[in-house]
Amino acid sequence: MMRYLCAAAGCTLLLLAPPAAADICKYADRDGNLHYTNVAPERGWKKISCGVGGTPGPNGTETRSAPSPGSFPKVDAGTQKGRDELRRKVLTEELTTEEQLLDEARIAYGNGSAPPTPEELNQPQKYAERLARLRQAVSLHEKNIEALKKELAATR
Repeated sequence: MMRYLCAAAGCTLLLLAPPAAADICKYADRDGNLHYTNVAPERGWKKISCGVGGTPGPNGTETRSAPSPGSFPKVDAGTQKGRDELRRKVLTEELTTEEQLLDEARIAYGNGSAPPTPEELNQPQKYAERLARLRQAVSLHEKNIEALKKELAATR
């Protein structure tokens, strides 16, 4: 009993202790190598940024430290439009295929009343397993259709 009380007291103390926090800073050494650390660096290192993901903005939220470099590859609007159209076409084709597969799965499942095969008449467990697989297939296709419709809605 005493062991439980000690454990509970220890857990309570851990919950009441303030969390430790430290900023991770990015430094460049004399040779130009980048280092990330939460402790004071050697003398001569140049501080580049501090904090996770960027520098704090005026309202306390983090902002990006720098825009993309000029050498970063860019895609012109026409190429991007073509890629978006191709993506939309592929998603539409996938949606059509999934809808057909759902129709087939629903027919095979027959609302849980698919006729048992001659082998399943003697083994009801096999029949129940087949119905479960058919129900799972219907559910999977329904989820796929929902996800594809959501993805298509986001492309418009």
